[in-house]
Amino acid sequence: MGRVGDAFVDSLRQQAGGMNISTYGVNYAASKLQLHGGDGANDVINHVKSTVSNCPNTKIVLGGYSQGASVIDIVAGVPIGGINWGSQLPPELASHVAAVATFGDIADRAGGSLPAQSAMFGSKAIDLCNPNDPICHAGPGNEWSGHTEGYVPVYTTQAAAFVASRLLAGSGQQVPGYGPPQGYGPQTPGYGPQSPGYGPQSPGYGPQSPGYGPQTPGYGPQSPGYGPQAPGSGPSIHDTVPSAPPTPAPTAPTPEPDLVSAVH
Repeated sequence: MGRVGDAFVDSLRQQAGGMNISTYGVNYAASKLQLHGGDGANDVINHVKSTVSNCPNTKIVLGGYSQGASVIDIVAGVPIGGINWGSQLPPELASHVAAVATFGDIADRAGGSLPAQSAMFGSKAIDLCNPNDPICHAGPGNEWSGHTEGYVPVYTTQAAAFVASRLLAGSGQQVPGYGPPQGYGPQTPGYGPQSPGYGPQSPGYGPQSPGYGPQTPGYGPQSPGYGPQAPGSGPSIHDTVPSAPPTPAPTAPTPEPDLVSAVH
């Protein structure tokens, strides 16, 4: 899923403790001209349909960085520069999407961010732009490293905290309090601030191609029904005949673990 996507999922697993989180890398031909974003959107939609059909209780998280964010814009029905292409998610499936996270999204410069523009996902979404990133930020101070190196770990941790709060809503659990501290960069209104002065990371990662590029499908959600099994014991090795065990009192069935599919 790329450096940004991997860091986001790693942080989400830490902050949504106990949840069974699987991932799926969107399969499409990423390119500089972004001609295949509609193919990526269709792949996302097909994966969501499959997940809902096979595991209807799975909570789905959509995410994307750079060109991957543009794919999620299409799925969310957000016009990019006033141009619509590809398909948006059918509205009847929207309730299965628990949260959306985008990073370095060109839509911020060409029509507005996903949280502000998407009627389907606005309240469920967080969009983060490094103020040094020329892809999403219009103004002075932009550097290409702001796009390629400016999102891990501060912004990926912040997005994971937002998504974890959506996943844990109503469960009585709280997101651990180690999220990013105050005051860095633009963020979704009403959500926790970040630490000041966070600049580009150490060199050596090299520029990344926009988007996540083609990926091999098949990392979809795990099969349902594999929740914890009740403990048991093997046969006795002693010759004595055991007395009849008392009839156990009825107990509530053990619930399956929460399932989350992160589509990035």
